[in-house]
Amino acid sequence: MSARVLMVQGCTSDAGKSALVTALCRWLQRRGVAVAPFKPQNMALNSAVTVDGGEIGRAQAVQAQAAGLPPHTDFNPVLLKPNSDIGAQVIVHGHAIGNMDAVCYHDYKRIAFDAVLASHARLTAQYDAVVVEGAGSPAEINLRDRDIANMGYAEAVDCPVVLIADIDRGGVFAHLVGTLALLSESERARVAGFVINRFRGDIAVLQSGLDWLERETGKPVLGVLPYLHGLHLEAEDALPRGVEAKPQARLRVAVPALPRISNHTDLDALRVHPQVELQFVGPNEAPPACDLIVLPGSKSTRADLAWLRAHGWEAAIARHLRYGGKVIGICGGLQMLGRAVHDPLGIEGEAGSSDGLGWLDLETTLEAGKQLRNVRGQLAFAEAEVRGYEIHCGVSHGPAMATPSTRLDEGRPDGALSADGQVLGSYLHGLFDAPQALSEVLAWAGLREAAAVDMHALREASIERLADAVEAHLDTVALSRLMGVEATCAA
Repeated sequence: MSARVLMVQGCTSDAGKSALVTALCRWLQRRGVAVAPFKPQNMALNSAVTVDGGEIGRAQAVQAQAAGLPPHTDFNPVLLKPNSDIGAQVIVHGHAIGNMDAVCYHDYKRIAFDAVLASHARLTAQYDAVVVEGAGSPAEINLRDRDIANMGYAEAVDCPVVLIADIDRGGVFAHLVGTLALLSESERARVAGFVINRFRGDIAVLQSGLDWLERETGKPVLGVLPYLHGLHLEAEDALPRGVEAKPQARLRVAVPALPRISNHTDLDALRVHPQVELQFVGPNEAPPACDLIVLPGSKSTRADLAWLRAHGWEAAIARHLRYGGKVIGICGGLQMLGRAVHDPLGIEGEAGSSDGLGWLDLETTLEAGKQLRNVRGQLAFAEAEVRGYEIHCGVSHGPAMATPSTRLDEGRPDGALSADGQVLGSYLHGLFDAPQALSEVLAWAGLREAAAVDMHALREASIERLADAVEAHLDTVALSRLMGVEATCAA
């Protein structure tokens, strides 16, 4: 078997690449095609644990769900997790190989590309089709040398490319024509067509522009996707913008927008809950009055702990607890709530130790081996199943661990619950995703009779909406031809 490969590249970050790959995977899966997602190189702090015990970008885990597959490290062979403004942890085939700055990683790309091509070969041998997501834009001139994420990959494996642009941000025709102009002749030739994303309004008003675009470039417009309100798909990295007004909101949640916040998708269930108003609080904003403070995960726990102190959160948390508020710490947030965080090996930055916030009687030491697990269990303080995953280098120990917040199926306790019941910590990403667990945690935080929210069901419904949009708004005949599926999968 040799799969047909189609790559989706974007004119900008957040143009809709992840969503279109997700949509195409579900569209093909509906038609009986054995399809796999693929992203050669991803830079993101939202990640997921795979069935083979590694780590990939969270967007590729969602795309795997769309394809009806468990997440696998081959779906995202190179993952970069920034831990400073100039450096990142480099993860190859699911496992960290070390920290590199931009110059060092540029030299390492030759080796990273071998990993990309090895995963590509395995996927194309195993599946009928592979839908590939690019990264950022293929027209970044400074990144063209040794590119493994966009046209460098497409040229190496000789696959067609669909270019997607976001009309909602404006300048869509300039984005598409300008991107083409900055590509080489061979790269332009492999662009099979355009998709315009997030259109609002009457398509007839846009038609003259589409006709011009096809005449100007000689490339077909494969379709215009509408703006789909209320999609619930995990963000690749960017934090959600603004605070959604909710007339029924009865619980206010504040989350510090840490500089190296990781897996903020943990908070999606709170963010979409109709009775919860969640606010990410930035560096120039005072910590607001609220019912619950959540300290999220962090890729640089000690540095983000210093950021919390510099922006008034230590005093704000003390005041919040004094007036009866609740606090939850997840992964790095759990570590911050302890007495100390030690990094003797310099895993997340300069070696050393930092005093924690001191609300849980435990200490954490960062160790070289990252713990990667998919886990299930139940809350220790309520009859509710939890499921999720662990991604952390920290090992926590201390008296607080004798009163865990969750008990996992293998008999292992997780996290801690303070003696006064006001502070909860857990290493479990996905703590809020199971409906009953979410209801019990919200009840603990003060919201009784919370509405049920099932994140898996919401995600599945969003994937189905995306696939429906492909059927309704894209040229599926042309897409079928590009994917080579029309002969075996009649519409």
